[in-house]
Amino acid sequence: MNTVFIAGHARLPSGMAAKSIYETLTITAEIDKKYGVVVTASCTLATVHGREFVQQLLRGHSLQDGIDKPVEEIKEHYLGKAGGALASALKDLYKQYEGYIA
Repeated sequence: MNTVFIAGHARLPSGMAAKSIYETLTITAEIDKKYGVVVTASCTLATVHGREFVQQLLRGHSLQDGIDKPVEEIKEHYLGKAGGALASALKDLYKQYEGYIA
């Protein structure tokens, strides 16, 4: 297998639909081992539209380039309550990736 599956987690703010289902927000990504490129990604946002947004944002991004660009894109383009949790989960996912490649 040429990919690895990595997850990042963050606490959800109160008052969110997903909070009634999950205590934390999780972003998962299947990542190409050689180039660090996100092949596919998902998250535990409550709406399909939100999950698709995260998928589109991350797909094709190489974690070898760091995580700053996707975090900035979340801050700029995601205006829902989960924006901070998404950014934190992305940073946690990247931390897991760094541990994997070390």
